[in-house]
Amino acid sequence: MSTLIKNKEVIQKIKDALQEIRPFLEADGGNINFIELTDDWVVKVELTGACRSCSISMMTLKNGVEVAIKNAVPQVKDVVEVSSK
Repeated sequence: MSTLIKNKEVIQKIKDALQEIRPFLEADGGNINFIELTDDWVVKVELTGACRSCSISMMTLKNGVEVAIKNAVPQVKDVVEVSSK
């Protein structure tokens, strides 16, 4: 299997994991966008809406988002928020 196809499959799994948790973020007025998967298996996301300024957004990121992504793609080493503020 080519690397490009494999990467597309991995990225789709990450996006699917984000889609599963999105309703919880939207319920609180927030959302999340996938930005990229780096070569060293770090997923970059952007928290938007209420999630961007929420005092517990980093807890949400690590205990919710990161867990969901790592369950879908165990090779992921970290999930980081890259705000475009």
